[in-house]
Amino acid sequence: MSAARYRMPAEWEPHAATWIAWPHNPEDWPNKFQPIPWVYAEIVRHLSRVEDVHILVNDLAAERRATAILQRGGANLARVRFHHWSTDRVWLRDSGPIFVKDARGNNTITNWKFNAWAKYNNWHNDDKIPHHVAKLYKMPELTPEVPPAGARRKPHRIVLEGGSIDVNGAGLLLTTEECLLSEIQQRNPGLGDEAATRAALEQAFHDYLGIEQTIWLNKGCAGDDTHGHVDDISRFVAADTILTCVEPNAADENHLPLAENLDRLHSARGLSGKPLKIVELPMPAPVVFEGQRLPASYANFYIANGLVLVPTFNDSNDRHALNIIADCFPAREIVGIHAVDLVWGLGTLHCLSQQEPA
Repeated sequence: MSAARYRMPAEWEPHAATWIAWPHNPEDWPNKFQPIPWVYAEIVRHLSRVEDVHILVNDLAAERRATAILQRGGANLARVRFHHWSTDRVWLRDSGPIFVKDARGNNTITNWKFNAWAKYNNWHNDDKIPHHVAKLYKMPELTPEVPPAGARRKPHRIVLEGGSIDVNGAGLLLTTEECLLSEIQQRNPGLGDEAATRAALEQAFHDYLGIEQTIWLNKGCAGDDTHGHVDDISRFVAADTILTCVEPNAADENHLPLAENLDRLHSARGLSGKPLKIVELPMPAPVVFEGQRLPASYANFYIANGLVLVPTFNDSNDRHALNIIADCFPAREIVGIHAVDLVWGLGTLHCLSQQEPA
C-alpha cells in the first residue's frame, strides 16, 4: 500500500452522517444515569438539523425508548436511522468505523481492533461495529495488520481508537506517547519495544490513513480513563492550525504535561517545513465527582456540517472557550452542550460520535 491509496478526511470536511450509540449501561454512569439519555437527545436535536444521525440500539424496545425521548427533545426524526446492533459501551469514537477515502474518493472502512482501551473485559460487541457498518453499506473493509516478524507467527491486528488520533486530512496526525507507546494499558504489546511500536504505528498510519508525518505529544489530561487520548488536549482546526489545551495554574496536575505538549507543538513543522499555527485553549476548573477527577476538557468538541458542538461545565472559562473555538470556525454555529453529567462516564461529545464523510 501507499499513502496515495487512502486518506482519512479531516473532521471539518463534509459529512454524510454522524454515528452514535444510545446509552444503555447504567454502570457507565454509576448512580447518575438518569439524565444521560436527555443529554443525548439534545446532541441529536442539533445534529439532526444538519446531517443524518445513525444510532445503534440493542433491540426494538431500546429503539422505542430512544424515539420517545428524541421526540420530546425536539430531534428531527426524519434524519435519524436506528440499527439493532448490541454494544458494550457507547463511545463510538473509539469502537466505531474510521472512514477513509480511496484514490477515487470513495468511502472505505478501516476496521482496527478495539479492546476497551486495554482495560476492560467487555468489548467483543463493540469490536464488531465497523464490520456491521461495512456489511450494511456493502463497503470495502480494511483490517490494519502488521506482518509476522520475529516470534510472531501470524499477522498482528492493530489496536487503535479514534480518540487516540486527530488528523488534518492533508498528511498530518496528532497522537500521544502516553496512549500508544506506554506499557500501561498497552494497546499493541506484540509489536516489540517502544521504538519498534512507534515505527510500526507510523507505517500503519501512512498505509491506511494517508499520513506522512506523525506529531507525538507526551501525555493526555488528568482523569482520562483511556490513558492519554489526544482528543481531550489537542485538535486540528485547519490544515495548518492546532488548538491545544493549557493550564496556567501551576498547582494543577495538568499544568506541566500540557506545557510540555505546547512546547512540542511550537517545535513541530508541517510537511512544507513551516511552523504550525498554535492556538491556546483554556481548561475548565477541575470537575470532581465522588472524589474522582474527571477528564473535563473543551477540546472534546465535535465538528458537524455547519456546526461545532462544544462541552461546557458551568465554568467561567466556558465563554472563553466557546469564543476561541468560534474564532477557529467562523462559518459554523458554535453550540455549547452541558457536559457535567456526561463526563462522569469519562468522555463527552467527541468520544461518543464518529463522522461518516460525504
